[in-house]
Amino acid sequence: MPEVGVDDPTFERFAEQRLPALYRYAMVLTQNRHDAEDLVQEALTRTGLRWKAIRRKDDPEGYVRTAMVRIMANRWRRPKREVSVPDPPEPATEDAGLERLLDDGLRARIAELPPRMRAVLVLRYVEERGDEEIARLLGCSRGTVKSQVSRGLARLREAVKTEEIEHG
Repeated sequence: MPEVGVDDPTFERFAEQRLPALYRYAMVLTQNRHDAEDLVQEALTRTGLRWKAIRRKDDPEGYVRTAMVRIMANRWRRPKREVSVPDPPEPATEDAGLERLLDDGLRARIAELPPRMRAVLVLRYVEERGDEEIARLLGCSRGTVKSQVSRGLARLREAVKTEEIEHG
């Protein structure tokens, strides 16, 4: 019997069906199309390697999203290394769902937040996860989660107020 993994048709269907939603989630986390594509690819690769066990669980998409958050948390802990490539990647495709999610200047405001603060807000308000679970996913204390939420919302509110004053 061949090993079940990335060649499994059920995984391929799952990845094909959920790719747009996973990409939108990655965009909110990374605020960068290229980083979002890399994040989705890495999370789906890890998921594909364990698909036989994961597909039996109630929420395979939740598994992928959790993997994405953990990958991001690990990236914050490591120094950033960029690699130049000789050929540009293929052009990105537009996603109307992503554009609706991040329109009205929200994208710029969120992008200004530090990565961990952004992740905490995404987990709380997009994923609707509790403080304990967010703390576990990000490898920090519950108090850190609460303070990051509070500070992140305060920064977003201040940015909205400043923009309203400037634009009358």
